[in-house]
Amino acid sequence: MRLTCFATNTAGRPIAELEPRHRLRARAEDRIRAARATGLRNLPLHDTAQNKVWLEIVQIALDLLAGVLPDGVWGRLPMLALTGKARLWEPRRLRLRLFSAAGQLVTTGRRRILRLARHWPWTGHITAALERLTQLPDPG
Repeated sequence: MRLTCFATNTAGRPIAELEPRHRLRARAEDRIRAARATGLRNLPLHDTAQNKVWLEIVQIALDLLAGVLPDGVWGRLPMLALTGKARLWEPRRLRLRLFSAAGQLVTTGRRRILRLARHWPWTGHITAALERLTQLPDPG
């Protein structure tokens, strides 16, 4: 059983209306925290045009983390692909463990094969996530 408590200065509204509003606010704050961890904390370049490019790159990274599916349905990539405690990893941990893994994309016999380093501790997480993503139903 899980109990949740929140305080508000909104008077005269039933709890059933306040709780969804509170959860949406928490979700927005989570996305802001993820955006800061992904690269919005500071703009690293001097020129405005260069920083615009940086912001586009950060937006693409956030879209990948959010898992924008081709049919426009929003899902969370970690929730769809990862299992166990890996589902709760923040963007920094995802970047250090999964996105920075050494790999080689090999084309042979009209197939593409992704070869990952065997010594990488999170190779199992990556391969399991890729298998789960391939098992998702085709939106088309």
